[in-house]
Amino acid sequence: MTTIGPGCRQSRIREDSGAYRVFYVATIGDEIYVLHCFQKKTQRTAKADIDVGKSRYQTMRALIEETKKR
Repeated sequence: MTTIGPGCRQSRIREDSGAYRVFYVATIGDEIYVLHCFQKKTQRTAKADIDVGKSRYQTMRALIEETKKR
């Protein structure tokens, strides 16, 4: 999911109740950062879900940078 940010991946889950997605980053240190989880309603990922992932990615990067400064 390079549209979200570098290193962002997605996990796709299919259940009887529907299709789900998880955006996460696992390439920074030893942590896994879960950015967004949602149920898919259409074949294409909604812009709103991508925007949430992007916003949380930027917040995650800012927090990591601030932590490094301490």
